[in-house]
Amino acid sequence: MKFCKKYQQYMQGQENKKLPEVGFKKLKKILKKCRSDHSHSHSHSQSQSQSHKASQTCPNQCSVCDGTFFPSLLSEMSEIVGCFNQRAQKLLELHLASGFRKYLLWFKGKFHKNHTALIQEGEDLVTYALINATAIRKILKKYDKVHYSKQGQLFKSQVQSMHKEILQSPWLCELMAFHINLRETKVDSRKETALFDECSLTFKDGKPSLTCELFDSVKIDIDLTCSICLDTVFDPVSLTCGHIFCYICACSAASVSIVDGLKAANPKEKCPLCRERAAYEGAVHLEELNILLGRSCQEYWEQRLQSERVERIKQIKAHWDSQCRAFMGT
Repeated sequence: MKFCKKYQQYMQGQENKKLPEVGFKKLKKILKKCRSDHSHSHSHSQSQSQSHKASQTCPNQCSVCDGTFFPSLLSEMSEIVGCFNQRAQKLLELHLASGFRKYLLWFKGKFHKNHTALIQEGEDLVTYALINATAIRKILKKYDKVHYSKQGQLFKSQVQSMHKEILQSPWLCELMAFHINLRETKVDSRKETALFDECSLTFKDGKPSLTCELFDSVKIDIDLTCSICLDTVFDPVSLTCGHIFCYICACSAASVSIVDGLKAANPKEKCPLCRERAAYEGAVHLEELNILLGRSCQEYWEQRLQSERVERIKQIKAHWDSQCRAFMGT
């Protein structure tokens, strides 16, 4: 079965959830029209080798591409990633809630789902992210094939810098960890959809990574090594660019103390890996991933807990000393 048909069948099955999707058929029609226009232009200049060469690439000003295809796809990608982030954040908030907060959510009517329903919703959201990432990748590949260009790849890079790439979302990493955590508790749930291959935490040369596949088309492999301390991420946090670091390492890179936190980071501070500006403001604490790594790397986790406790006490003491000196005017 061709992907376009498979994608349509999947999205039709999600109609009751009102999820945004990639207009796959509509975008293919746009490309078909563009190909027809290019072929027509090529037939008039067939005898001229220079014109023939020019017909093999997309013109600098293409009304079909610039005015319809890319704006339409960008709008759809924005809606998809926005919907996914919102639903994933809400799901994980419900799952991690405890004590008074859990009671408050129940009182507001938000905590109406049982444990099994939460597991299934997490699986469904991961599948939704992966199949839409596949749809976007395939339509951009089609674009480059039609135009004999790499504009589709360039567009994808631009979208990543705008944080509209769904595979870049920190909530996808959290949902994968959430899925593994609940699966390991041996709570029964419905079978995964045929599209979805289970997420797993794997170790290669002692280095962990999160992996997940969707019918041999998209494979996610998220490295869980902090690029600052070069060790397994501890108390992990994801910056808005999607890169994951230890919380204390991220604070150090942003020139802030753990007391002030990453929200106090200067907007000019850059991600240590990709050098993107203002990457700390919307940082997400990956609590499910923290639980998963703590369970899977127990000996390492105990060692890091002890060393981090010493460093945190040191920073807190220094913070309060400076506050006291400022208060006393010394």
